[in-house]
Amino acid sequence: MADKYTELVSQGLGKNVAKRLGLPQPALLRRYRPGQPLIPGPVVIQGDSAAADKLGAELLSWDLDIRRHAVPGEKLGAIILVLDEVERPEDLGRTVLSAAASLRDLAPSGRVLTVSRPAAEAGSPAAAAARQGIDGLLRSLAKELRAGATGNGILLAEGVDITSPSALGAVRFFLSGRSAFVDGQFLKISDAGGALPQDADTPLAGKIAVVTGAARGIGAQIARTLHRDGATLVVVDLPAAGDHLAAVANEVKGTALQLDITRADAGQRIIDHAVQRHGRLDIVIHNAGITRDKLLANMDPARWDSVININIAAQLRINEALLASEHFNQSPRIVTVASTSGIAGNRGQTNYAASKGGVMGMVRATAPLLAGAGGTINAVAPGFIETEMTARIPLALRETARRLNSLKQGGQPADVAETIAFLASDSAGGISGEVLRVCGQNLVGA
Repeated sequence: MADKYTELVSQGLGKNVAKRLGLPQPALLRRYRPGQPLIPGPVVIQGDSAAADKLGAELLSWDLDIRRHAVPGEKLGAIILVLDEVERPEDLGRTVLSAAASLRDLAPSGRVLTVSRPAAEAGSPAAAAARQGIDGLLRSLAKELRAGATGNGILLAEGVDITSPSALGAVRFFLSGRSAFVDGQFLKISDAGGALPQDADTPLAGKIAVVTGAARGIGAQIARTLHRDGATLVVVDLPAAGDHLAAVANEVKGTALQLDITRADAGQRIIDHAVQRHGRLDIVIHNAGITRDKLLANMDPARWDSVININIAAQLRINEALLASEHFNQSPRIVTVASTSGIAGNRGQTNYAASKGGVMGMVRATAPLLAGAGGTINAVAPGFIETEMTARIPLALRETARRLNSLKQGGQPADVAETIAFLASDSAGGISGEVLRVCGQNLVGA
């Protein structure tokens, strides 16, 4: 769905009027297109550790223009702060303040990226303080950036090198237009697993993927994005959505499965369909979900139970079948759609927030169960996304929701789909149990 305001104030007379009146001026974001450059402009890498040199060498092999020192006044595509060896808060200033002078030279839709270690794994209070300080400074910096630029962080677990496939995969994702609406977030690389694709434009080539709730909206866009990235699709939705589902299946050259995912045998039916039609199953995307909003004081059992059953209980049952299947044990990937409502809460959505909070708990607890097969499970938590559903929100509330993030606009279904596609790829093989928000750094919640 279009955000006409953003289009209006991004150019010409509308831009000038908005500037004079002090109105929000959201930028048109740089989004991914196959074949486009990974990042426009030079990439400056700041930091004194060996990881900074290693990362620079790797990015040079990607044919990027890599600098260790910025040229004043030159427009930059990205600034990467490598802070993996900080031991005390006093260690932060040298690298951070060196980069500060270059922030005004960051190009529209540029990127700032930090590379550091998790505070929880620090060996001393001073190291923990320094590492947690990076969290605060990055999130604050992301709110200072302008013109569609974003700031995000990569956390390398102890023993994981910046040159591990998933670390480099995360760097590529955050630099690219795929991460346009991901802002102020950290992604932990848990181990050195994963593999970079031979072709960066088709990272899912040869994979068999299932997407639930695929007949419309975000689900349909997820299917299109996975297909574009090379996957073979099984799209799933209710029989009542059969015509829309068939249209999506035809568009992505996949197969359609009409199925109520709350059925006790839904997981086995998904597995059987994928195996019979395509020989195996590699990726499952849990997208199906509903809202039945009501203040808790007015909540009835039907509204509560339907949301819990579809949004989380069905996923748990399907995952049990997947974990028990011999056809889903070769580096499998599960990605599920959570919500910022499950993090910050939302008035009138106690049932929905409980279900989406449940999704995040499920992801963290399921990750160790998949590790033995080289598998991963992660969640994407969207904020305000422009869909048919949000288009029905009253205008004043819709405009408020759109602007309550650092990018001052709503996201697109493609933003959610791009993040899911990355987490479903082999490049994310060292990332599991994580929840990555796609919300433009929503100003409400963590």
